Amino acid sequence: MSSTTAWTSRVDVDPEQACPIAPVVDIVFSRWTTPILWALHEYGRQRFVELERRLVTITPKVLTQRLRQLERDGLVVRTYHPEVPPRVEYEISDLGRSLAPLFATLAEWSTANLGKVDEARLDYDAREGSRTRRR
Repeated sequence: MSSTTAWTSRVDVDPEQACPIAPVVDIVFSRWTTPILWALHEYGRQRFVELERRLVTITPKVLTQRLRQLERDGLVVRTYHPEVPPRVEYEISDLGRSLAPLFATLAEWSTANLGKVDEARLDYDAREGSRTRRR
């Protein structure tokens, strides 16, 4: 079977069946998930304001949304302390901590390959720039 045939015969396949890691990518690699999990893994239990200070470009609304989703997904544990004033702390769960090897592998890949990605982008941009000038 040719590669074209293989691709065209799978058009009606559910994307999650075609790419079984798609749900994991949606959970783990959405915009702010990785930095939040990294901060909680690296620095331990933190209050909302501490996380906000570490992730300076995130808005409070987005941080709240992401923390709620991470708690729902079981990657973060939220602890409410009924004090005056009330205190809430967040920490990475065991499930969230189990992602550490994946993140370590990605960090190694980025160290080894991001320079190559930059070179490829420069080469591409130079080729595209020369095509644009010829038109």
